[in-house]
Amino acid sequence: MNYIILGLLYILSGFFMKLSDDSYDENDNLYLAIVFGILCALASGIATIFNADAAYVFFGILLGNLLAFKIDGIHHVITLVIFVLICLICGIPNLSLVILLITILAALSDEIGHELIYKVTDNKFLILFFEYRFVMKIVLFLLACCGVLSFWTFVFFVLFELSYVAASLVLKKD
Repeated sequence: MNYIILGLLYILSGFFMKLSDDSYDENDNLYLAIVFGILCALASGIATIFNADAAYVFFGILLGNLLAFKIDGIHHVITLVIFVLICLICGIPNLSLVILLITILAALSDEIGHELIYKVTDNKFLILFFEYRFVMKIVLFLLACCGVLSFWTFVFFVLFELSYVAASLVLKKD
């Protein structure tokens, strides 16, 4: 897959993921949350079926969130089902179970840390570290440095994260 298109899919996935979350959590709009969730599933699903590195990232995020019990609304369930259907119907690249487990644990660590950090410390560095979910960024960077993943995967994930943060500016609670 062309790197420009792949990068765009990461950006769209992060953007729609945050819009879906904020539509539901902040604006209490289930309809928009579902629409944005479907768009997120399409973007991440297309990236996943065409690129093994994207499959590691998006399955890692999905399974990490599932294990952290963060799939907590019908909009998340619909997004999950559509993503899984895309992967089942179109197929996914062959993946290393070890690398997949590493990305799942990174995403899980980010989610648990994000939820618990305020309860266990006042350390500003640790709070920012988990607020902006740096475990996955560091893990992807190290996997890219070791040649396990493309360095573009790390760059695209940073773009995913930046678009996720930028999307929070789009929908604001009245």
